[in-house]
Parts: sequence; structure tokens; C-alpha cells
Amino acid sequence: MNRYYYDLHIHSCLSPCAENDMTPCNIAGLAALNGLNIVALTDHNSGKNCPAFYKAAKNYGVIPVAGMELTTAEEVHLVCLFPTLEDAMSFSEEIDKRRIRVKNRKDIFGDQLIMDEEDNVLGEEEDLLPNATTVSLEEAPSLVEKFQGVCYPAHIDREANGIIAILGEMPKKPEFATVEIRDRENTEAYVKEHGLEGKTVVVSSDAHMIEQLREKENYFELEDEPYSGDFVRRSLFNRLRGVK
Repeated sequence: MNRYYYDLHIHSCLSPCAENDMTPCNIAGLAALNGLNIVALTDHNSGKNCPAFYKAAKNYGVIPVAGMELTTAEEVHLVCLFPTLEDAMSFSEEIDKRRIRVKNRKDIFGDQLIMDEEDNVLGEEEDLLPNATTVSLEEAPSLVEKFQGVCYPAHIDREANGIIAILGEMPKKPEFATVEIRDRENTEAYVKEHGLEGKTVVVSSDAHMIEQLREKENYFELEDEPYSGDFVRRSLFNRLRGVK
């Protein structure tokens, strides 16, 4: 068992609210410079930059996790992570069918760039990504599990799209084994006030700009023998599912 530093909530230039220099290669390279071992790419309602990120992260010696920040029908943000790139892309295809289509206004919201692992632009997503899908909060966990993934509420300590701010409390159903907090100093207060004892707490950046990526600070102790990136990733998913 060893310590693995992580950031499990990062947006690339596919998310319109992220800067265009948040390319898969730049994210992977800075993550490595920051001493991070495991990094997840979680663009709004799409995994289309995950293939490029997977290749770039491996080139920099970072263990990649493919994911998405899903916007539910209630406008709650959920971090959805998948043990394989193939599972993530299948889930992305499913969510693509459940999006509410509105043309992106680049002059207002920004670009939505699809990249390769060398940061070449392959194309653009034409419809706005962050708006609500037709996937309900109640349905989301089972839908994610169908693709072997795990999901949990994002940035519960934020007003914008945080589950507590929107619902007024942490719901008993659906039950989540993990929650994400953006600011570490809020952890103790939120755990106590909202009855989160026993849950895994992830502290991630929700980075939209290069300078927002986490330094080497948040970590999990994970099983890693016999070592492989896949084994470490599986150990991470066990932790996120609440498996002791």
C-alpha cells in the first residue's frame, strides 16, 4: 500500500467554461510536474477528450481516469468516473442521447474543442455542453453503474450546482459512498452538519484554468502490489465505492 496524490475533477478545453490552454497534454504535463499520481478528466456531459488525455497522461507517467461531470435534470453536478476508457466512452455516448440540445454561443460561453494527444484540434462540439440533461438524480447512480462506473456529488460546499445548495440537504436516496468538497477547510464542518460520517471525502480542484490544478496535497493510501496502473485504478474505485 502506498500514497497516491490525486486530482479527480479537471476540465479540459472541451468544457466551454475552461480556458483553451487546458489541453489534454498540458493537463497531463502539469499534473506530473505538480507531483500528482492519479488524475481524472471530467468535462461537462462529455468524454470526448478522454482518449487524448489517456494517451497524454501515460506519456507523462500519470495514471489517468476517464470521467465526466454530469449535470442532472435537477441541475446537480455529479462526478462520474470509469475504470476503463472504453466504459467512459460508452457512457459518454449514452449521455449524448440524453442532452438537451442548444447551440453553443462561443462569443458568450467559449469554445468547446476536441483534441488529440498532441493537442491538435480535431473538431468542436457545436451544442452547449454544461446545461441539464434528462438524467435524474435518482436515476444517475444506477445508470453510471451500468457502465461499471461510480458517481458522487461534486463540490457539495458550493452554491452553484451543489447538491446541498439545490436540495437543501444531503438526500438519503440515492445514497452515495463518496462526496466531493472543493475547499479542504470546509470538510469538518460539512461532515458534521450534514451527517457525512463514514463517507469517503474527495478534495479536488474543479480546475478550469491551468493555475487551478492541485499541487501534491490530497492523497489516498491504495493497494498497489503487484504494481500496475490498472491495479491502482481498481484500488481507487474500491475506495470511492466505499469498499474497505
